[in-house]
Amino acid sequence: MAVLAQGRIGAGAMREQAKGDLSAEVFGDLAAVEALWRGMEADPAVLATPYQRFDWVAAYAGVEPEADLRIVVLRDAAGRPRVLIPLVVAREGGMRVARVVGAKHANYHMPLFASREAAAMRPEDLAEQLRNLGRRTGIDVYALSHQPRFWDGAANPMSVRAEPSPSDAYGLILGPDPESTVKRVFSGDARKKLRSKEKKLVEAFGPVECRRAATPEEVASYLDAFYGQKASRFAAMGIANPYADAAVRDFLAQGASVEGGIPAIEVSALVATRTGRVFAVFAGAVDALRYSGMVTSFDADPVVSRSSPGDILLHHLIGEQTARGRRAFDLGVGEARYKSSICDETIALGEVAIPVTLRGHLFALKTIGIARLKRRIKRDPRLMRWVARLRRRPVAPAE
Repeated sequence: MAVLAQGRIGAGAMREQAKGDLSAEVFGDLAAVEALWRGMEADPAVLATPYQRFDWVAAYAGVEPEADLRIVVLRDAAGRPRVLIPLVVAREGGMRVARVVGAKHANYHMPLFASREAAAMRPEDLAEQLRNLGRRTGIDVYALSHQPRFWDGAANPMSVRAEPSPSDAYGLILGPDPESTVKRVFSGDARKKLRSKEKKLVEAFGPVECRRAATPEEVASYLDAFYGQKASRFAAMGIANPYADAAVRDFLAQGASVEGGIPAIEVSALVATRTGRVFAVFAGAVDALRYSGMVTSFDADPVVSRSSPGDILLHHLIGEQTARGRRAFDLGVGEARYKSSICDETIALGEVAIPVTLRGHLFALKTIGIARLKRRIKRDPRLMRWVARLRRRPVAPAE
């Protein structure tokens, strides 16, 4: 199989002729692939989640500085890009493991397909492309989690033989207008209760408003409130706070930047209009047609929390997203009461492991085994209670 090397991976791309008149390229830096990537995602025919937007990946790139960035692009015989897969490659347990960019901060790790036609490629061909590139670049295994079975009605070839993920995601289709959508999502009784709770919040703190961060100052203010609320929450639960990491905070700040175009991450808050106090925060990855919830928090002050500020914010947010023309809204991966109460769609996810070497086969077996165990635990209330107790158990100091 002929290989044409175009300089160092870190500075350009490696191209390899593939089966079925496809060719594969691997880019090692974002600048080299930015124009191509933005061109693909701007095409109305593109099939991708908000987490494969260039701006989202670029914002996240600094979170894993020890990992090597690898952007895989598959082209057809005419040279048109058909598939783009953003990866990071890092050493884990003595092996080189490739994962989709975003880790647990991305709900969906699907490749970016140029069109539905491109997504209809044979799963075997896609897997073989990755194996060939893995052999050339020293990758032992691809561990590609959170692959949607379907996206926007089209099958994801990456997930055909996937192991079911420990958790699925939950979403809803937005209607043609805010009023009818909110009425469909929230029952009459639920809307009545939310109005009553919002009234009590107003009585205690004055007028409140759902605001989307539109200035750098609002982005910083709402994210600061989120960090404080999450720190209190995690401390009360006795578990580590992932948002204490400066790199993660830089990622969220960069992703939420409102300086030009649609930000990769939209941040909204329920705010007291007189004082600016933030009662709840919701942030999501976005593209032109979808809002995908990433993080949420609320003020744990009993005077505030008894009014369910997070539910109030979500109620307003769904109406606001509908009014802005988005047609899909999801609350991401994982089980939660507030998700099941409003979502009418289960987004089935799969775990994909593609081994390249013998060591990679062993890693893949372990990965799939862990996924099965986690899925079993999440579907057994007794096991979930046991795991929750273990998480809260204090760690003994080292002697």
